[in-house]
Amino acid sequence: MELYIIRHAQSQNNEIWARTGSEVGRFPDPELTEVGFQQAELVAKRLGGQETAVSTAQSNLHNRNGYQFTHLYTSLQTRAIQTGTPISKAMDLPLVVWEEIHEWGGIYEIDYETNVRTGLPGPNRAYFEERFPHLVLPDTLDGTGWWNRPHEERPETVARVRQFLANFMERHGDTDDRVGIVTHGGFSAILLSMLNNSFTDDNVLDQEKHVWFSHNNTAVSRINFGADHYQFAYLNSVIHLPAELIT
Repeated sequence: MELYIIRHAQSQNNEIWARTGSEVGRFPDPELTEVGFQQAELVAKRLGGQETAVSTAQSNLHNRNGYQFTHLYTSLQTRAIQTGTPISKAMDLPLVVWEEIHEWGGIYEIDYETNVRTGLPGPNRAYFEERFPHLVLPDTLDGTGWWNRPHEERPETVARVRQFLANFMERHGDTDDRVGIVTHGGFSAILLSMLNNSFTDDNVLDQEKHVWFSHNNTAVSRINFGADHYQFAYLNSVIHLPAELIT
């Protein structure tokens, strides 16, 4: 089984941070920027393309013969959906929501004087059905906002990623599935740390030293799941982007 971790394209918040080094002015659920939409189209073209290389084990390890996903999932955050939409079209696959792959924190606003983070409702089912009618929504999504809870603290994020991994293996383990998830930088870093056995509850996120797996916007990482091992085929690949669009 193959897992492809795809970080969303550049969001409004990414652009604000890159320009100012600050969260001031951030959006609770940001959209893609103009650059982000360009990145999303380019990663979709790459993933949906069919390269004509000689079929060998090593060329296939780098997807020289294409990607051919069997499943494509996205978080419910707008920037991930906007990134996943062109990928879904290019690969002719349904874009299915997997709520648990959202970014840490959830949907929240910040009081910049106190640094208090307050959870917000987030969009509801009617919003997604109107704006993203192609999206395969979970039955649990109703008329209330999908988040509608306090800001998610770091230990809760860690527990959620661990639960996702268990659910993912139950759903796709011991198969020949090729699964793409359109997700977020923080989620990806914790997930890769767990798979790399470099994760413990007290050495990630808030200690002086920890392992961090960087993901540029629309970067793709591939992990192969064998019977007795994980194989990191490649990490943070942005070969689909020209230098000026790497963010």
